[in-house]
Amino acid sequence: MNFTRRAFLASSTALAMAPSAFATGGEVPFDRRDVIALARDLASRPYAEREMVPQEWQDLTYQQYRSIRFRLDRALWYETETPFNVDFFTPGLYFPRTVKVLTVERGMASPVAFDLDMFDKSKDVPQLPVDDTLGFSGLRLRTEMHRPGKTDEFCVFQGASYFRAIGLNEVYGLSARGLALKTGDPDGEEFPEFIRFWLERPEPGQREMVVHALLDSPSVTGAYRFKVSAGSDCVMDVEATLFPREELPHVGIAPGTSMFLFDQTNHSLFDDFRPAVHDSDGLLIRNGAGEVIWRPLANPARLQISSFVDQNPLGFGLLQRKRKFSDYADLEALYHKRPSLWVEPKGDWGKGSVTLVEIPADQEIYDNIVAYWRPAQPYAAGSQVDLSYMLVWGEEPQRTAMPRVINTAMGENTFGDGRLAVIDFEASDLFGDLSAVSIFANSPHAKTSDGVLQRNPDTGGVRLAFSFEPGDRDHVELRAQLLVGKQPASEVWLYRWTA
Repeated sequence: MNFTRRAFLASSTALAMAPSAFATGGEVPFDRRDVIALARDLASRPYAEREMVPQEWQDLTYQQYRSIRFRLDRALWYETETPFNVDFFTPGLYFPRTVKVLTVERGMASPVAFDLDMFDKSKDVPQLPVDDTLGFSGLRLRTEMHRPGKTDEFCVFQGASYFRAIGLNEVYGLSARGLALKTGDPDGEEFPEFIRFWLERPEPGQREMVVHALLDSPSVTGAYRFKVSAGSDCVMDVEATLFPREELPHVGIAPGTSMFLFDQTNHSLFDDFRPAVHDSDGLLIRNGAGEVIWRPLANPARLQISSFVDQNPLGFGLLQRKRKFSDYADLEALYHKRPSLWVEPKGDWGKGSVTLVEIPADQEIYDNIVAYWRPAQPYAAGSQVDLSYMLVWGEEPQRTAMPRVINTAMGENTFGDGRLAVIDFEASDLFGDLSAVSIFANSPHAKTSDGVLQRNPDTGGVRLAFSFEPGDRDHVELRAQLLVGKQPASEVWLYRWTA
């Protein structure tokens, strides 16, 4: 929503506090309660779409936009004792609307003015108009990580309510969002946007940075607080307060967005030299009952949505388990260095479902995977919803006591009818005596074989292989797990095979 000086003056005194800094250019007191109050006020008024930047910015080509680079010596808090720097992105191309950014120091907020001199650009970039209304399209956080005396980027907020982060020695992959609305619905998805950020200046020696964000969309507004810690894993503590403008029957909490093109389950569909192409290869769930579920991702022929009904989940996330270069053989994309993302709820999330949306894709440039928590009951219009959770970005942000599934492969059953499923489990002391390990493999849709369990000399673990006969069905749900006696000896493997 566009906030002019007139709109600010018309709002209540309490709400005018934070945004008025843009109208006056001066400092104003700041508290998280101001962001919540501003979100509440926004929700009480009709949604108004924000203005787009001048057409010259929108007409930039991909190469022109990429050639506009932020100057590191113009970073926020550059060459000070503050342990974090902040870079900014220009608007244009895919980012036609700007966000406003304020810094917070000693409880006072002041705006960060847009200045084109903050950026270097190539000769191919045309003359671009700049006025007082222009802002940034996003921001990037930096801190000292593995190069003493130098900063490295580890977190980016840019586009709608998207943000992404990495742990040490990783490259960017999947993204998170503040909120997902109507994902996969026939009438189309709604994309809420972060329209304003407040950056609390960290004290010398502080290892966390606090970012506040105001969210707005036709259906809902929200106030977010991110406490971000960099390191081997990037850890974010998130607090969100939502104010629905209208009833929200399909809302996605803590959504992750990723890409899965192919692996050994569907490689035959792609003429590609690489063994696999994906930012994530599976959805891990620790449900409220303590069960550990691994669901390998798929690139289906048509949209498919899977719901894992639960109450008060312990956690869920999109993971990239394959970590060797040879798993992908890609010298440029470096998929083996893409992070995983784990969501750990705090408090009572009640009844709902971890929801997985898989969208058909024919190129790796498309994010076709979304995972989120969907509450069982709609959020009522005019209500206030308070949520908190932790996000962990890293190589292996969640590890359970159960032996993991480390690979899934599918193919024709050359020894009989139907299809063959091959599942590799990592090495474990539980597999010391294979005669004591039993197999559970079944499907509500197809006949499955008893299965065969063998040691895998390459992994040190075991391999389970079983066949199933889909017949004329266009999809088959499969479930498998290893047991010792009646106790679980592996994660639960779930898979949806599609014709």
